[in-house]
Amino acid sequence: MSAAKKLMTDVIRQQPEDSSYDEIFRELALRRMVDRGLEDSRQGRVVSHEEVGRRIGKWRA
Repeated sequence: MSAAKKLMTDVIRQQPEDSSYDEIFRELALRRMVDRGLEDSRQGRVVSHEEVGRRIGKWRA
């Protein structure tokens, strides 16, 4: 079994028995986003808090 398939299977098995398709899908998507964010951090692909503040400030202008 591939690593991705095993991770997905593990996430699905951890969900309550009465979980809906949408709930399971959201959990899988969240796990993927967290994993990608952690990998970005490990690779140094980050933005400082100050830079985020500047970017958001431009949205208001």
